[in-house]
Amino acid sequence: MDRRNSVTKAENKTTGFAAPKQMIKPPQKTHNGGSSADGPKKVEAIGESEKTCELKFGSYCLWRQQHREKMKDFIVKKMKDQLYVARAYYPSIAKLPALDHLSQEIKQNIQEFERILSESSSDTDLPPQVEKKLQKMEMTITKAKSATVDCNNVDKKLRQLVDLTEDEANFHMKQSAFLYQLAVQTTPKSLHCLSMRLTVEYFKTSPADANQSEDLLNPELHHFVMFSNNVLASSVVINSTVMNSKASGKQVFHVLTDKQSFFSMKMWFITETYKDATVQVLNIEDLNLKSHLFSHFSMPQELRFSFSSASESRTEYISVFSHLHYALPHIFPTLKKIVVLDDDIVVQRDLSALWSLDLDGKVIGASKFCAVKLAALKSYMGKENYDAESCTWMSGLNVIDLVQWRKRDVTKMYQSLVQQRPSEATTLGATMLTFQGLLVALDDTWVLSGMGHNYSITYEAIKKAAVLHFNGNMKPWLELGIPTYKVHWRKFLNKDNHFLTDCNVNP
Repeated sequence: MDRRNSVTKAENKTTGFAAPKQMIKPPQKTHNGGSSADGPKKVEAIGESEKTCELKFGSYCLWRQQHREKMKDFIVKKMKDQLYVARAYYPSIAKLPALDHLSQEIKQNIQEFERILSESSSDTDLPPQVEKKLQKMEMTITKAKSATVDCNNVDKKLRQLVDLTEDEANFHMKQSAFLYQLAVQTTPKSLHCLSMRLTVEYFKTSPADANQSEDLLNPELHHFVMFSNNVLASSVVINSTVMNSKASGKQVFHVLTDKQSFFSMKMWFITETYKDATVQVLNIEDLNLKSHLFSHFSMPQELRFSFSSASESRTEYISVFSHLHYALPHIFPTLKKIVVLDDDIVVQRDLSALWSLDLDGKVIGASKFCAVKLAALKSYMGKENYDAESCTWMSGLNVIDLVQWRKRDVTKMYQSLVQQRPSEATTLGATMLTFQGLLVALDDTWVLSGMGHNYSITYEAIKKAAVLHFNGNMKPWLELGIPTYKVHWRKFLNKDNHFLTDCNVNP
């Protein structure tokens, strides 16, 4: 199942927005870089159809370009093309008595081609001497083109055939895009098996939790918070953070999940060890949070923006806090500073420096995302004042000063803004407005985003980043994940775990 919640009422969908044309600006130069010999192949826009596709379907079109296959069954396709042209000319030729012989010749060729194509779907199925039949049809079409006929009739027939073909192509495009979305939003069978096996094992063995109470409440330690219902994803985040840490004994991870995933998460983190780090799993439904906004588990939200203009076509994905993020000061009343992680990241460097980061009296440290400006969010920002040229910002890796959060009552500000927003994209506009003037931009080398949709990120850019963010539809635990990037995620899996072996988990 896709890890993000929708901003619409429908569950598990990434919501897309087409940016107004007057708001489209060239993408900023970022640390993503361009393509190189060492990096993945760069995706290039190819004509208006690709621009329209990306505007409608987002990363599906990028995936389709990368997986485009060379034309197979060339002869069958050529026969279909010739049949297409012959059918266009036949009605006009058949009306002319002087061309009765040519009319019969076209009719016979059409019938012959229809018979062959009804029995053959690939070149290997074609009967012998099909090349002669192609040449015969080619000669017949040449005769038809040289005949004096009413061009309007031919033009009308060709237009009808073009319309039918376009309708069929659009149908297959929509069907393919739907299947792609279904694939990225559905829990892979192996991960579903893993969750079920862990849950059953928990109730069979009833394992006891280690005594961690002192560490869990100690504000002097490095506390990481993550919302997740994906065992594998959350394990990779924690493992990659710990393996790159110089002092794992100071690290405490709090994994907040829903009731359905709670026991599988508990079983996994009881049986797995992460050097000297402490891991706590919390069921959000057991916390008795008062506000109705916090009554249901919600993941960070991911939104798609597709841009199209005469010079460019591009898709961007923004991940933002969910309602539950605004309950963090209430969930952790004794903590002063936390780092919030999304479960679709991989850590490549020690994050200890974040704890000494000076937020200068502000509330949050985050990566700015200048490829999408606030101007593109105009319809979701309401009537409040804001700088349209300001950059948006991303969840994924965020440093939060809970002392300043409580002092400024950020949660109350957010709740007030939510009440003023329309139901669609509530979190997006309210989040951007809530943290206006309260945000410190992290250095670009901290986070590299786009790993879940951008095929053009270079190997050099990946090496430099402290954190890789797989925002987008092509998550690394899915079969549709970008192969050249998945290797950075897979290396932090414990492949010797017998639950992974039993469920054939091999992302």
